[in-house]
Amino acid sequence: MPGSGWRAVATALTMSAALVVAGCGEEDEESSGGGQAAQQEERPKIKVGLVTDIGGLNDRSFNQSASDGLKRAAGELGVQTRALISKSNADYVPNLSTLAQQRYDVVIAVGFLMAEATNTVAKRFPNVKFAIVDFSQAGLKDKPKNVQGLLFREQEAGYLAGYLSGLYAKDEGAEAISTVGGQKIPPVDHYIAGFQAGAKEANPDVRTLNGYSQDFVDQAKCKEIALDQIAKGSEVVFQVAGQCGLGAIDAAKEKSVQAIGVDADQAYLGDQVMTSALKKIDVAVFTAIEQAQAGTFKAGTDVIATVENGGVGVGKYNSVGEKYADRVKQVQDRIASGEITDIPEEVG
Repeated sequence: MPGSGWRAVATALTMSAALVVAGCGEEDEESSGGGQAAQQEERPKIKVGLVTDIGGLNDRSFNQSASDGLKRAAGELGVQTRALISKSNADYVPNLSTLAQQRYDVVIAVGFLMAEATNTVAKRFPNVKFAIVDFSQAGLKDKPKNVQGLLFREQEAGYLAGYLSGLYAKDEGAEAISTVGGQKIPPVDHYIAGFQAGAKEANPDVRTLNGYSQDFVDQAKCKEIALDQIAKGSEVVFQVAGQCGLGAIDAAKEKSVQAIGVDADQAYLGDQVMTSALKKIDVAVFTAIEQAQAGTFKAGTDVIATVENGGVGVGKYNSVGEKYADRVKQVQDRIASGEITDIPEEVG
């Protein structure tokens, strides 16, 4: 459930973010922000660092969305920012430690897989504020009091995408739809479990296929899984694998079936993207930075993005998905009102 700091975040999560899509090279980048100079002069000057998960900033979903939030903070809040790219798990502790040693006021760890490293480094630097995407502060081994968890109810977004896919499969007489996950970790499984439940609610007869690439980078692995699923009758492929999942979307395009994007709105990848299951990592990152600058950052707590507060949902529809937009909106409203509450988090 949301922590006490979430009400301040809820409003920001419902706002449309003006995103600046840009990447940092391996040498990383620093920015002192620009524009809105008069307002920025009134704000405290803080330094904010971000450490990506593997996959880097060109994954077009998870890491890039976090980077967009950082870039927005540089532009709108005038904070100094730096992003460090992790090429492997071994980079997590060194990257987090580098930013803490350089006295960044806030250090953001992007991803569930960074939990152990965040716990280790946060203990070493108790005077630095940390935020971690996709992991609960209370779930960290030592529960360091200088960490805030940025969580998302991915199962709610997955349910909406699954409901859409089930409706489409029913109308088209399709026997199956499918999911391509990356590593089998809770945020991935939340999406998949919700997707399968939503699809079954819309179309009890549809089969749901699932496979894991055990990779968030190699697009060929996800494409191979998706092609196999399509050969078994899948007419909709939901990618839940970051950069790797771009291969699944490519497979859908190649075989003229529908695709569902993940995390960020991936409609721009092509007409085959029926919609995307969204979690607004960019807004959560921006809000954490904004609170740190304002002195309202609540370390030792979690904030949770939901359908109700606008932190998760679905993206733009293609012409196929648009036919079902009103029915999906009805389901979204039922989730927001609490009428639908039993969405599973684990893949059966």
